[in-house]
Amino acid sequence: MAAVGGAEEEDVGGKKRKAHGMLKLYYGITEEGKAGERHLDPTDIDGLHFNPELYLTKLRKESSLSLLMDVEADMVRQIRSLDSEMQTLVYENYNKFISATDTIRKMKNDFKRMEDEMDGLAANMAVITEFSARISSTLQERHQHITKLSGVHTLLRKLQFLFELPSRLKKCIEMGAYAQAVSYHSKARSVLHQYQHMPSFQGIQTDCQAIMAGLADTLRQRFRDPASSPKELSECIELLLSLDEPPHLLCDEFLAHGHGRLASHLSELQESGDILEFVDRGCGGFISDACLLAASYQGLFCKESGSTSEMAVAKLTVFLEELSKGYFELVEKRLRQEKSLGDNSLLVRALDRFHRRLQAPSKLVPGCSFNRRGTEIVVRAAQERLAQYLQALKDFFQGCLTDVRQALAAPRVPGKETPALSDLLAGFSASVLNQIKTVLAAVHLFTAKDVAFSDKPYFKGEFCSQGVREGLIVAFIKSVCQTARQFCECSGEKGTSTPPALLLLLSRFCLDYETSTISYILTLTDEQFLGQDHSPVTPVSSLCALAQSSAQTLLNHYVKSQGLVVSQMLRKSVETRDWVTTIEPRNVRAVMKRVVEDITGVDVQVGLLYEEGVRKAHSSDSSKRTFSVYSNSRLQGRYAQSYTPSAPLDTNLLSNIQKLFSERIDIFSTVQFNKVSILTGIIKISLKTFLECVRLRTFGRYGLQQIQVDCHYLQLYLWRFVSDENLVHCLLDEVVGSAAHRCLDPSPMEQSVIEVICERG
Repeated sequence: MAAVGGAEEEDVGGKKRKAHGMLKLYYGITEEGKAGERHLDPTDIDGLHFNPELYLTKLRKESSLSLLMDVEADMVRQIRSLDSEMQTLVYENYNKFISATDTIRKMKNDFKRMEDEMDGLAANMAVITEFSARISSTLQERHQHITKLSGVHTLLRKLQFLFELPSRLKKCIEMGAYAQAVSYHSKARSVLHQYQHMPSFQGIQTDCQAIMAGLADTLRQRFRDPASSPKELSECIELLLSLDEPPHLLCDEFLAHGHGRLASHLSELQESGDILEFVDRGCGGFISDACLLAASYQGLFCKESGSTSEMAVAKLTVFLEELSKGYFELVEKRLRQEKSLGDNSLLVRALDRFHRRLQAPSKLVPGCSFNRRGTEIVVRAAQERLAQYLQALKDFFQGCLTDVRQALAAPRVPGKETPALSDLLAGFSASVLNQIKTVLAAVHLFTAKDVAFSDKPYFKGEFCSQGVREGLIVAFIKSVCQTARQFCECSGEKGTSTPPALLLLLSRFCLDYETSTISYILTLTDEQFLGQDHSPVTPVSSLCALAQSSAQTLLNHYVKSQGLVVSQMLRKSVETRDWVTTIEPRNVRAVMKRVVEDITGVDVQVGLLYEEGVRKAHSSDSSKRTFSVYSNSRLQGRYAQSYTPSAPLDTNLLSNIQKLFSERIDIFSTVQFNKVSILTGIIKISLKTFLECVRLRTFGRYGLQQIQVDCHYLQLYLWRFVSDENLVHCLLDEVVGSAAHRCLDPSPMEQSVIEVICERG
């Protein structure tokens, strides 16, 4: 039944597991598979000491009729269920029982046949043992004699070999079987040395030494022959070492022979095409042959550890170091010639291939610095390429500036629209930014994942932060700001030839860099070059401050240059006119109209690049203000009747008193980045120049009236360009007042007449 229980455990069905559990419960087996405690209760139907009579008596006493019927029905149901499940188990395992029976029957037959064969084998072994004993007893007497004869035969064969050795050696040498000759001599050398005191053996030894000396000379000649193949060289070295040639001399000769071949590769490298072809030829020629030479050398001289091996390794290391120095110098020289920036991937591929191929000799000869020196060359090439790209960016920026200057200086062609300043700025900025992105994409090839040297510490850290970010991008931004400043700081011909529009465009360009472009470029750089270097870098705020300072300097210089242009016109118009004998004014002077036209043109030009700005509220009579020859309309009525040329002190006093109460005007104050502030600065410089020129001249009656007309005309148009109209009125008032102070006959013109002349002009 235990076997039935084991078969039952293999079943998966729910009913079978239930039947299995009931069988275990029946036989008193616990869940752990161990025999449980036997039930001692005689009324326990599942116990070992079950008593049917006592069980029925207990049921009759304790149960009612209905309960007895239920117990009977349940017991009948359980008996039927057990019978059914037992039948199912027997049917399902019937085939297994039959198969087990057949297997046992077959095993009995096989073992019986095997016993018969073993009996036969034992009988045969007994017979063999008996025959062997008979043979041994028969040959026992002759065994010692046979052994002695065998030893004598062996000795005779050895003696025959020794006596025939010189002729054998000569025959092997004639046939070119040098290795066989050395093998024969190596076998007999110790015997000949041991018995060299005997005349017969001494003669054989002398003949063999002479023959082997000649063979050694022949091997040396073959070894020194440049036409010998590497296999022949290796064979010669092995044979010479077997002939006890000094290893250090053989090492030197072997390396000297390899030096010529490697040197020829170096001479061939000087004539090559592009950088990739150069690296391929160097790696396929010099590096490959150097690896073959090192492998052959180590196989010949460094097989066993010891002083000889250490000496050989030291010689090989020195030899490769000296020879590789020339190769690395050629590589660096060729890399310095690679100045074309068209396709940077070619250079990166060449450096990657160069770096990869140096791993083999570095592993073969760990003492050589191939890997270190190769990495240094790659690093220097990357640094030099960054410097070239920086110079290329500077040249590109200068070229863009030249294009802008040419566009600004180009004459206007009738019927063809001239590009606006805003369009020039947009194209200029886009070109520079696109060129920066192109350079970053080209430089990013040095850190690509498929490039072998990109996992070096330099390319993971310093190259990204100090090389690309600081050495390329930050340096270019600083160069842009410095180049822009040079248009302000230079003097002489270059300073005077700089178009004011270029100054304005560059100021807006630097301002755009300060507001957004610098942050964008540096963010793009940091995203593409995620370096692991924690060295300090230039903060974005510092570069933005530099760009803002450059923009401010350019804008200030633009205001000064434009103010100088207008001031020159006003100065010449004042200095070239005789104000004492001039005629009575009939119209506005042409130079004043030109000043208004130029200021209007500047207003349009600046408006293309800068926002409007904030103005103070204009009064309703901004264009109707009049100017007094006494700089104050209230003082005019009080002192006009008493003013005579003999009393200049009174008018000077009135002017000085008025200045005490007027607001101080800072002519060269810092210009804000808006159109109103720029125009205000230009107009302040122009009117201040006009005022100073007037103070240096002497005026007649009509000269004063002409100044009145000119100032009123300027007031009519200039007030709308400035941030505060009082500034224009105050300066023009001072101009008229200064002209009156310098006038010999201060008779002002009626305001109505001035207005008529200006309206007509």
